[in-house]
Amino acid sequence: MRTTRVSQETKRVADALSTSKLRGTRRSIVNGLPSSDDALDATEGAGKRDVPSAPSSTAPSLGKRKRDGMSTSIAKASDENAAFVRRSSRKVPKLESDDIKREVKPKAVRPPKRIKGPNGALVVDPPPNWEKVYDITAAMRKRVLAPVDTMGCENLAEETRSPRDRRLQTLVALMLSSQTKDTVTAVAMKNLQDSLPGGFCLEGLLEVEPEELNLLIGKVGFHNNKTKFIKAVAVILRDQFAGDIPDTIEGLVSLPGVGPKMAYLCMSAAWGRDEGIGVDVHVHRITNLWGWHKTSTPEQTRAELEAWLPREKWHAINHLLVGFGQTICLPIGRRCGECDLAKQKLCPSAVASSPVKRRVKKEVVIKVDDLEDGVVVKTEEMAVQEDVGIKVEPEVEDDC
Repeated sequence: MRTTRVSQETKRVADALSTSKLRGTRRSIVNGLPSSDDALDATEGAGKRDVPSAPSSTAPSLGKRKRDGMSTSIAKASDENAAFVRRSSRKVPKLESDDIKREVKPKAVRPPKRIKGPNGALVVDPPPNWEKVYDITAAMRKRVLAPVDTMGCENLAEETRSPRDRRLQTLVALMLSSQTKDTVTAVAMKNLQDSLPGGFCLEGLLEVEPEELNLLIGKVGFHNNKTKFIKAVAVILRDQFAGDIPDTIEGLVSLPGVGPKMAYLCMSAAWGRDEGIGVDVHVHRITNLWGWHKTSTPEQTRAELEAWLPREKWHAINHLLVGFGQTICLPIGRRCGECDLAKQKLCPSAVASSPVKRRVKKEVVIKVDDLEDGVVVKTEEMAVQEDVGIKVEPEVEDDC
């Protein structure tokens, strides 16, 4: 059915008025303004009701009432808390200094001081308590047998050979010990003593073929290079040193495969002269852990130690710390729980340790005698033992 233009316009006006009425109602609820009905009556000229005036400043709005209510509740809560605090008669107990248990940590060791003497010479002040640390370490070493005590390089030479041959064997043992455990070095030395033509002497090293020599020392580290070095050293000793090893540090370090550490140890073990300290990985590592110095190479450690350590201890300190590094102060998994230095707070690098449980298999054999033939019953028991300290992993290398 068609609608006239007048009816369509009337519908638009009605829709517009209904929308404005809804919007006006929402605004009137929030702001307290007159509703859209009042506005519509005013526009239509009804004149029956006056438009109410805007709310005065004294009339509180809805948002203000909410804020006032929140502030009132907060004030009440604070008053209740204050009343509760006033009613409480308990007093906070004061902690006495004796009740607080503080863990005493070892103090950092002061490095040696370098002071110029009256004549301009450099005088090095030794670390504090170094003698106490040295003596305690020596006491611990006496309780535990280390591989270096029985298989060290200075113990591998044959006693039945001549002094010249023993010095040569000591030098070769030091060359083999680099990057090699003492147990492996001892086996290689035994092979040379039993298998070289004419025995372990200079003539035997000159006569043996390189391939055979390599097989005899094949278990040591870098045995291919050491085979070349030993053959070259034998020729140099025959041609330049009258068949004997050099008796100076300069002569020893001139040999292929011989470094400063080997030279100082060889001078002490073979010739009985302490020209310097033989610093290997154990001496370098442990003295830095003790805080005696902060060095990055064994040669720097040797220079630092020789500046203040008494000369009579130059030979003993290598043997002392090598054994200590093989038994207690291991390169991996230090046994600080067994170290007396850690217990007396003398080692600044000590770490906390916990018991490590190890399974030990025990075999129990029971013989039954009441039978004619006799029956042997074999049983196995698993026992758990606790070992104080950090789990020890296999050591990578040992140096004499």
